[in-house]
Amino acid sequence: MKQKGIMLNTTGINGGRSIDEIGDEHIGTSQDTPLRADAFVKSDEEKMDLIEDHFKGIMEVLGLDLNDDSLKGTPRRVAKMFIKEVFSGLDPKNKPNVKLFENKYQYSEMLVEKDITFFSHCEHHFVPIYGKAHVAYISNGSVIGLSKINRIVQYFAKRPQVQERLTMQIGKELQQILGTEDVAVVIDAHHMCVSSRGVQDVNSKTLTSFYGGKFDSDDQSRQEFRHYITMK
Repeated sequence: MKQKGIMLNTTGINGGRSIDEIGDEHIGTSQDTPLRADAFVKSDEEKMDLIEDHFKGIMEVLGLDLNDDSLKGTPRRVAKMFIKEVFSGLDPKNKPNVKLFENKYQYSEMLVEKDITFFSHCEHHFVPIYGKAHVAYISNGSVIGLSKINRIVQYFAKRPQVQERLTMQIGKELQQILGTEDVAVVIDAHHMCVSSRGVQDVNSKTLTSFYGGKFDSDDQSRQEFRHYITMK
């Protein structure tokens, strides 16, 4: 199966170069989120305790006074946010439980859910990526609840990401769940690593796409999907 629309750099993390040589280049290493084998040995509480200690150290290095009433709770708040919220999609136990239903309506056209709001974080600088995901599929005899599509998008967004990988992960997960190749995903996002630092371009956006099955082989299906997601 082919997927058109995005390209991933699969040559390795550094390609033999130092971090200083890589600089701000956009690096993509894998379609899977890079995780160590022992990523889930520690409990959430143990992870939060460690993150709290480490973030307290970062704040102290920055010269912040942790005795101040406004700052003294920040290390714990950040630790809880990382584990329970913004990076909760790293843990398989938080993966949405998706139930399939028979397509009793015999609906044979594409189903499109567009403008799914998501928030993620760039794995290169740990600053936000935010935008809209547009998803379509053609039933192969089964359907899923609409809210489950949102939950799948959110699950993969809630981890350190690159947009190309996020797009692929959503598309492949839906193909596996639905038992069909006929899945399309387009993501339109802002990257704070571009707008709030570096080049500081606040207007640019990044678009990525995943086209499987009929969306890949049939230009009419792909064009119909693109038409739907641009409708007001």
